[in-house]
Amino acid sequence: MSIDPAIIVYVLIFVAVLALVEGLYLTVFGKSISLNSRMTRRLALLEKNNNREEVLAQLRKEMSQHMNARSIPIYSILADKAQKANIAFSPVQLIGIMVLLSGFAYVGLAFGTPAAPPVRALLAVVMGVGGVYMWVNKKAKKRVSLMEEQLPDAVELMVRSLRVGHPFSSALSIVAKEVPDPLGTEFGMIGDEAAYGRDVAESLKAFAERMDNQDLRFLAVAVTIQQQSGGNLAEILEGLAKVIRSRFKLFRRVKAITAEAKWSGMFLSSFPVLALLMILMLKPDYFDEVKETSAFVPAALIVGVFLVVNVIFMKMMVNIKV
Repeated sequence: MSIDPAIIVYVLIFVAVLALVEGLYLTVFGKSISLNSRMTRRLALLEKNNNREEVLAQLRKEMSQHMNARSIPIYSILADKAQKANIAFSPVQLIGIMVLLSGFAYVGLAFGTPAAPPVRALLAVVMGVGGVYMWVNKKAKKRVSLMEEQLPDAVELMVRSLRVGHPFSSALSIVAKEVPDPLGTEFGMIGDEAAYGRDVAESLKAFAERMDNQDLRFLAVAVTIQQQSGGNLAEILEGLAKVIRSRFKLFRRVKAITAEAKWSGMFLSSFPVLALLMILMLKPDYFDEVKETSAFVPAALIVGVFLVVNVIFMKMMVNIKV
């Protein structure tokens, strides 16, 4: 069995593209931008610049810049995910990184593969744009998942703070200090906005809509109802924390139960492509006798359409709504 070295080169270049974009991100913004950092990004910025207003302005700019750039054609595919991932790169910088990585991939393909220049250019653009998209998508999924996991604990921490006599704004500040990112920085921003006069319920609602999170919408509604109708906010939030934790457990249970079906769907969707690649690697001349016939191209297109339909239907079958 012999594997075409060009395939290995393609894989290595794509992996290098992913590593480069992550390296650039950490180099420009430091370790505090990482969700694994012990210190939240807000506190790290406050440590460097003690001006609370400037830090708030910078964080507000970062959290809204991607959705404001949805009108850019090439950037519209990234805007929503970049917003949920809270990518600190500006849209212009992110597009520039796509161009830079595409150029890097083109140089690597030029030295490592015998592909024609038009093919190299096309593959380079796919690797540059696709690599950034995969990186942003991974960041968004990780951030949303961490936020869903942190939210019940954050609400319970607010409940304990309210019960010992702290006002709600102080409870938000405690959450900002004690809870790591992503919720730490987000609640710190909400507390800072409240200190400068913005309504807390309005800030929570904007945060919930930006993240498209139903549990955060529940929190915003609970605070709004308490502001308008009164009542014991600690008791309201305690009940909400139980609901959010129960929902989180239910979603995780459904995810565990449906994991086998999802992996089966992924395997059945990818198996024809993998089988084709294996055939081409083991016997490159396998299609030589038929590829010159008039029926080869129409048959290949029909098979491609069926593969796309298969992927769509597999995705629909394993996408279970709760």
